[in-house]
Amino acid sequence: MSARQSRGRSAPPSVAPPLARWRFGLVLVGIVAVAAVLVGRITLLQVMDRPFLQSQGDARTLRHEAIPAHRGMITDRYGEPLAISTPVVTLWANPQELPEDPVRRVMLAQALGMSLFDLDARIARYDEHEFMYLRRQMTPRAAQEVLDLRVAGVYSQQEYKRYYPAGEVAAQLIGVTDVDDAGQEGLELAYQPYLSGRPGQRRIIQDRRGRLVRELGVVREAQPGGDLTLAIDQRLQYMAYRELRSAVEDNDADGGVLVMLDSRTGEVLAMVNLPSYNPNNRAGLDPGGLRNQALVDVFEPGSVVKPLAMSTVLEKPGYSPETVMDTAPGWMRIDGYTIRDFRNYGELSLTDVLVKSSNIGMSRLALELRDTAIWERYNQLGFSHSPGTGFPGEAGGNLPDTVNFSRSERASLAYGYGLSVSAVQLASACTAIANRGRRMPPSLLKLDEAPPGEPVIEPAVADELMGMLEAVVGPGTGGRRARIEGYRVAGKTGTVRKTGQSGYDEDAYRSVFVGIAPASKPRIVTAIMIDHPKAGEFYGGAVAAPVFSDVAGSALRLLGVPPDADESSP
Repeated sequence: MSARQSRGRSAPPSVAPPLARWRFGLVLVGIVAVAAVLVGRITLLQVMDRPFLQSQGDARTLRHEAIPAHRGMITDRYGEPLAISTPVVTLWANPQELPEDPVRRVMLAQALGMSLFDLDARIARYDEHEFMYLRRQMTPRAAQEVLDLRVAGVYSQQEYKRYYPAGEVAAQLIGVTDVDDAGQEGLELAYQPYLSGRPGQRRIIQDRRGRLVRELGVVREAQPGGDLTLAIDQRLQYMAYRELRSAVEDNDADGGVLVMLDSRTGEVLAMVNLPSYNPNNRAGLDPGGLRNQALVDVFEPGSVVKPLAMSTVLEKPGYSPETVMDTAPGWMRIDGYTIRDFRNYGELSLTDVLVKSSNIGMSRLALELRDTAIWERYNQLGFSHSPGTGFPGEAGGNLPDTVNFSRSERASLAYGYGLSVSAVQLASACTAIANRGRRMPPSLLKLDEAPPGEPVIEPAVADELMGMLEAVVGPGTGGRRARIEGYRVAGKTGTVRKTGQSGYDEDAYRSVFVGIAPASKPRIVTAIMIDHPKAGEFYGGAVAAPVFSDVAGSALRLLGVPPDADESSP
């Protein structure tokens, strides 16, 4: 074969060595294996482990945030607000995210109204935590000024704060809420479940710094609390507070209580206590001002319950307001105790026994009755029973045990000693006189209709008592200062010694008055107690009766009660 022919032929194809083919196959198998592993892992993550991974991711980014519920409003009987909730902002921080830069911290402290020392101390206290409050319940504007600084680790949450438009005037009745808007005292506490409502909930996505990325929707709508309508008439409440405070100050007294009921329904139109406090600013609060004395405190009523005891006498055959009895010599001893009148009144009609407030007359009458007759009447009138208003800690008062009931105990009950009642119980008991024998239970809430009442005193006897009590406040009597120009008034005075550690104090008294107006067609029953007047006067007719005249007179005019046409000026 020639060289030319040799060059014209193509070379045979090269054959890969066996080692090269083996390497190629190994790489191919490796790629396929890795791809299979990746596909399997992806399948495992996306299919098999998806619920777990999704939950873990949600746990780091998905949050359920509470939606605060608006607390219900408390109003007077005409819708005037007594307690309302206003939106506020609470600032909180994650101490681990707060900047170390001293300049930023100074700016934050100044915006919060704090010193840098106090802020640093608080951060140090919570440095191992992820949450701490910076300031609670700020106004939205003040909170926004802090947030505008854009300090890392500072966040906000929406809340509500309670505000009380009537302030100290109705503080003990309405009560207060704590910083979390939960009832702590008074009606705020009594109706906490009703007023508080139910918080809602929404789903949100947050970034790793806790900032809101997106709202995913509302899980549960917030249900606002219910509104509470009280029987209180805010006009009468303000007026009663003003007059009671004036009387307490003028008589240098330790305090006082006033309760005004609608005699037809038992609704509490006004309830005032002194000392009081401002529920909107509790700095330097005197704990004594927190007590709603009208409902939770009791005292010996003294002579103001004599008409109630007299009702048992008048129901006995042979007794009438004109029945005459002898009270001479003005004192008597029973079971070793001496009972005295102010002076020897001699013979008195039963009406005059009330007018003169004769302890001797009431004692002798009590001893002519069955042993437990007066005790049973007081029990029927609600003494020793809870008034049933639902107010936290309301007192039931006390009546003595009738086992081994002594003559002196029977006598003392008749003139108002040996028992204890609250001002609300006292006023409620006297509605039985105003309603021709039917006692109206007290109500702090506005009623849609008048309750039937509880028959306690015979109607004819209640009418007689009303006439006798008009005489008690007639011209020239100890109760004359309770009279109201243009209206007929019925009432009874009382002066009670206070008790100390060793018995009754010689120079510490409570001045009491209970009145009904107008006597011709009763509309209001008012009980007043002035605690320990020290300015000189201490008799109920001199201290408490004038308060009734001012308060009841203004109340009748505000309520639009027409004057008695035949009533001359006092």
